Amino acid sequence: MNPETKPHRAGFVSIIGKPNVGKSTLMNALVGERLSIVTSKAQTTRHRILGILNGDDFQLIYSDTPGIIQPKYELHNAMMSFVYSSLEDADVVLFVTDIYEKHDEEPVVERLRKMTDTPIILLVNKIDQANQEEVESKLAYWKEQLPNAAEVLPISALNHFGTDGVLQLVMERLPVHPPYYPKDELTDKPERFFAAEMVREKIFKLYKKEIPYSCEVVIEEFKEEQDIIRIRGIIYVERNSQKGIVIGQGGVALKKVGTWAREEMEKFFQKKVFLEMYVKVNENWRTDAKALSRFGYQ
Repeated sequence: MNPETKPHRAGFVSIIGKPNVGKSTLMNALVGERLSIVTSKAQTTRHRILGILNGDDFQLIYSDTPGIIQPKYELHNAMMSFVYSSLEDADVVLFVTDIYEKHDEEPVVERLRKMTDTPIILLVNKIDQANQEEVESKLAYWKEQLPNAAEVLPISALNHFGTDGVLQLVMERLPVHPPYYPKDELTDKPERFFAAEMVREKIFKLYKKEIPYSCEVVIEEFKEEQDIIRIRGIIYVERNSQKGIVIGQGGVALKKVGTWAREEMEKFFQKKVFLEMYVKVNENWRTDAKALSRFGYQ
């Protein structure tokens, strides 16, 4: 190796925290691509999504994970398994909180306190919504709660404030290692996954109350032709009454979801998209282990 050549660094960076603290917004900002869906509703992220940032001498593999919650049914258990598996293989942990979050003693904080071999960078997000005194008070609180944290940093992921500093702190702590993925890869997820997520994001934005949480999207067909991508997807709900709401009177609501999602897909895939969407009932799929396995929650 040329003595002037930097050693190649690579590693897994787990982004964890409660729902709605800005984890997905942060990962999108760090990777520079919109990989994770972002809505104002809690528990939008259900899977562990890898976002890969490559450079000549580094590869950062970020994991956006579901928000940490107390599980109420099987879907929640599957979501939390994604969180804890991301901690097990993490080379660096980004623990994200925000300026408003109220914290009691939580199992995840206890777990982080015991992680003495993995660097933890604690990020206090949404500081653009607070004054200097509030920010300093929150930083002091977290330095006391997690004295083993390598750094406690104020950021605004939405405004990209402090995110360059996060990248630098992570880079300094990555192990020397060859790349885990080909350098032209951006994520570990297939195109079908992102198509489904774009539909699900529009469901979260259009419908209220329990409907978004009762929906799962499956892409049954993803056929890429020279000038167009043809996509057929199914929105699964838990009850017949929900099916009627998702479709809407005269199919208006479902058409709106499809239009919004298609526009998003065309931006993402940089190609014209023909999208067909259907709604089916899979009763109580959130508590059905077989259905969850079929939907990719393993």
